[in-house]
Amino acid sequence: MAKALIIIDMQNDFVTGPLGTKEAREMVPRLVKKLEAIVEEGAIDLIFTQDTHADNYLETQEGRNLPVKHCIKKTDGWQIIPELQKFTARAKAVIEKKAFGSTRLPSLIKPYEVIEFAGVCTDVCIVSNALLVKAFYPEQRVQIDAACCAGSSPEAHQKALDVMRNCQCKIINEGN
Repeated sequence: MAKALIIIDMQNDFVTGPLGTKEAREMVPRLVKKLEAIVEEGAIDLIFTQDTHADNYLETQEGRNLPVKHCIKKTDGWQIIPELQKFTARAKAVIEKKAFGSTRLPSLIKPYEVIEFAGVCTDVCIVSNALLVKAFYPEQRVQIDAACCAGSSPEAHQKALDVMRNCQCKIINEGN
């Protein structure tokens, strides 16, 4: 069974930077352990996304609604966190995305029977990408590893998991 793991926006600004949370920092060791097992097994393809903005971020619609400058291309905050950089070399793709959802992702995941999501932010970018993929490929299994995701708050994380569950995404490792 062809399977892809999509690691959403595991960048410095979302983990230790201005939009970082305690939950994101606590989730990193679980995600590293998962990725180490995947690399050893070799049966799952990895795809990373990077939230990517320009210097004029605060002038964009997103910037006006979330006035926290983050993930400006080529800055330290834009980089994948150090703990995960070793896995990007093995990835099928590292996608820069300018919006919550990646318009490029559906074309990359077409051949996979199972598409799993991990990363941040459960209630914004993960839910956006999971539902986008589900809309393109309603018969493929879309699953979210709840233990390897973090939201903007624990409450927002849980609400996003509930929305994805209601949209027939499978939630795994919930409560871990």
